[in-house]
Amino acid sequence: MEVILKADVKGLGKKGEKVKASDGYARNFLLPKNLAVEANAQALTEFKNSEASKQHKIDVDIENANLAKKKLDGKTVKIQAKAGQNGKLFGAVTAKDVAANIKQQLSVDIDKRKISVADIKSFGTYTAQVKLYQNISATLNVEVGE
Repeated sequence: MEVILKADVKGLGKKGEKVKASDGYARNFLLPKNLAVEANAQALTEFKNSEASKQHKIDVDIENANLAKKKLDGKTVKIQAKAGQNGKLFGAVTAKDVAANIKQQLSVDIDKRKISVADIKSFGTYTAQVKLYQNISATLNVEVGE
C-alpha cells in the first residue's frame, strides 16, 4: 500500500514522502496513529498543493530579503548616545538600539536578533551585519555620536 507520511517514521521515511508500506503495517499502525494517509488522488493533490504553497512562501521571503538588502547595504545609521567626560558611553549601544534606528531612519523592520554588532561603548563608526535570510545578509555602518 502506498502512503504519504505525515511525520518522520524511523525505518520508513521522512515527513511528506510518498512510500510503499505493507498493508498490515499501514492499516494497523500508520493510519490509526495518524502518521500517514493513504496515497489516493485527493491526498496526492493536497500534498502537491502544500508543497507548492511552501515553495511560494520561500520565494516571497527571498524576494523580501533581497529588497531589504538593497535598502540596507552600505547605508549609515546614526545613533545619539550620552557619554561621560572621558568619552565612554553610559551603558552600551545594543542590537535593539540599532534595530530601532534602522526602522526609524531607513523604514526597514528588522528583528534585533538578526543584527550582529560588536559591543559599542564609545563614540565612532562601527560595522554591523544584518542576516536577512539564509545566505542573504547586508552590511551597514553604525555611527554613534552625541
